[in-house]
Amino acid sequence: MVEHPTTNNTNDRDDDAITVVIPAYNEVKTIGSVIRGVRKHVPSARILVIDDGSVDGTAEAAANEGADVISHPLNKGNGACIKSALRAISGGRVAVLDGDGQHDPRDLPALLEGLNRADLVVGARSFGAEGGTPLRNAGNIALRRLASFLAEQDIPDLTSGFRAFRHTIARKFLHLYPNRYSFPSTSTLSFIMAGYNVGFVPVTVRPRAPETESNLRPFRDGFRFLMFILRIITMANPNKIFFPFGLVMVLAGVALTIRNLILFAQFSGGVVLFLAGGINIIFFGLILDQFASLRLRERD
Repeated sequence: MVEHPTTNNTNDRDDDAITVVIPAYNEVKTIGSVIRGVRKHVPSARILVIDDGSVDGTAEAAANEGADVISHPLNKGNGACIKSALRAISGGRVAVLDGDGQHDPRDLPALLEGLNRADLVVGARSFGAEGGTPLRNAGNIALRRLASFLAEQDIPDLTSGFRAFRHTIARKFLHLYPNRYSFPSTSTLSFIMAGYNVGFVPVTVRPRAPETESNLRPFRDGFRFLMFILRIITMANPNKIFFPFGLVMVLAGVALTIRNLILFAQFSGGVVLFLAGGINIIFFGLILDQFASLRLRERD
């Protein structure tokens, strides 16, 4: 097995340098064609395959096609692959596509060209194009709408792993990326909440090969996606969550107070909990907002 664990992770030295990262786990049947497709459509790119503990010869197949390979000793997850790649890349522009053949390399030039206008460009799929189950597609729509509301920007595709970004910016959020799912949603929200430009380009998604199987589980990973969304928002814009909850409790307390005074001519202890709880949540959100502003200022 051939490994090239490059670790030069200083500053961007060449903004025109292009690295195409391909996370792969047991993709020996498809990795060769993916690498050849990347080389055909982006001939100047360095191709870096992150072998995530494969046991079927994926690393060897990638090395035989001339790609640089970094191998994990065990399966860590998609996010861990991206973090390994970001640490190994010295700078420039980075594109990411899956090793299972679903992403079409011919869309890479459009994603990379989009970096002339944005800091992150996401390959947006049409509804249901990823070929998921109706339950999974419905979950993606719900999470996408929630993320769009909290981020105050339309997000056509939250979970697409087909994307391109600038290395210097993506490294700023390295500590936020999860090891497994979901790097796509976490990075998209991190860029947006930090004020960077995020663009979306329509891309083609191929049907998943019959011999490959998705590692996503709708309920388990849907819950993880939701937690990641809330985590990023609370770190970057906590008032978007805390203020509405606090306001609802205060308004409920006021409504109950008026009701009790009119019907029973008394002021109950339960109403006090609503009012005090709502006010505390609002002020807690304001304090967190100050911390979030300081954190983003330090990061910049």
